[in-house]
Amino acid sequence: MSADDIIDILTRLPIFAKLDPGALRLIAFAAETRQLRAGDILFRQGDIADCGYLLLTGTVTLDGVEGADSGFRMVKDGDLLGETALLVPTKRPFTAIARQSSSVLRISRAIFLRALEEYPASAERLRKDMLTQITALGEELETYRRGLTSARAS
Repeated sequence: MSADDIIDILTRLPIFAKLDPGALRLIAFAAETRQLRAGDILFRQGDIADCGYLLLTGTVTLDGVEGADSGFRMVKDGDLLGETALLVPTKRPFTAIARQSSSVLRISRAIFLRALEEYPASAERLRKDMLTQITALGEELETYRRGLTSARAS
């Protein structure tokens, strides 16, 4: 897969959509492609996460996903696993297992943060976008809290 193909996929994801073309190119060239065979474990629940994985081809299931009817969720081409790990240290909340031959792009936190350092306008757009999302989540939680408080008072 070419760097341009990878950049095209990245621009479809919210965390990358606001980044400058140069930042995307840096990420596309610095990221590592990994090939997985059916049954290979990409990572395990509880592992320390220092990167995100972009599924390029194949099928991966996430085992132990809370709220999933069957306990796992399928991941499709173009999905990003570990978005939070691109920004901060965290632990993997589930186990990712390749269900067929698959290809993933490993994007390290160090590379992602370097891209933000080298392209500060991208970092500012991402910061504003994340602030908007966090504010909306806070408003949703407050609405939910008010609903619970009203229900208890009744």
